[in-house]
Amino acid sequence: MNTPINIPNTMTINSFPFPIHTGGLQPHWIETAKLKGFDIVARIIDRMHFAARCHTCGALNKIRLFTLMNNQPLCSHCIETTWKADAEAAGFTFLHRDSADRHYAIYRSPCGHDLRRQLELIKRIASGATGLRCDTCHAETEVAEAESRGWTLIGPDRQNNPNYRRYEHVECGHEQRVARANMQSGRFSCGGCGELWSAAPSWLYAMVFTLATGREVVKLGFSRDPESRLNYQLLRDQDMPCELLTKVAISSGHKALQIEKRLHALLRNDHPGCEVDPASFRDQIRVKSEIYDGRLTPIILGHLAGIEADLKQAA
Repeated sequence: MNTPINIPNTMTINSFPFPIHTGGLQPHWIETAKLKGFDIVARIIDRMHFAARCHTCGALNKIRLFTLMNNQPLCSHCIETTWKADAEAAGFTFLHRDSADRHYAIYRSPCGHDLRRQLELIKRIASGATGLRCDTCHAETEVAEAESRGWTLIGPDRQNNPNYRRYEHVECGHEQRVARANMQSGRFSCGGCGELWSAAPSWLYAMVFTLATGREVVKLGFSRDPESRLNYQLLRDQDMPCELLTKVAISSGHKALQIEKRLHALLRNDHPGCEVDPASFRDQIRVKSEIYDGRLTPIILGHLAGIEADLKQAA
């Protein structure tokens, strides 16, 4: 008695079963497939489709007859291998294609969050042509920035300016739009309870910079937030060595301005020629004047120490 032979009627490709079509194969189809890097294994679905094995990776692919004869078929497994390699080179992990758009995929970022990004964008990141930020981490950063200044991030700008956000002042509950750069630097005031710069507490300060030429220069000035002024306003060259040497608390911006003007007049009178030519620092420091040669650093620090002592004695 002959044992019946079980002939499968489906073929699985990329986890999907396809019905096998019983039609024969033309010799020129087989030859064309080989020239293009595939071996035809069977006809599937209908007379217009093949199951073809890739010469490079051995994976099965569903290929249309028209594509085989008129174009270069692509192996989906090889393509996905390339996507995974691009993701790894960019520092991400490829998870899966986006079912809604073939140009996108889902990736796991180094921070552990899952991101939906264009395949081509990940390739550009891998090549070093651009960078990528995690939206979740970026949102957490913006919340923390606001909290450090005493504000609560509410949401995007109602005027749809991407540089602005809506914030609420924790102290008084006032809501206003603020440029994110200003929230980072602190160079703004609350429209509900804020003081004008002239009435708000301020600081006299001394900062030292080392120019690209190696020359050391010192700046005397006043600001409500000297650290912010140094990091967000004055520096054109972020790699330039610099330091906030000292700061002296003054009761108001108006009083700080008056003291600063007297100090500049005193320095120019006692040390003529010690102001530095702006041409020597304009590419590194975002200011036009009131920069002195580093030799005046101990003298300026002495003046500020004297002012601080006088203020404490008068308090």
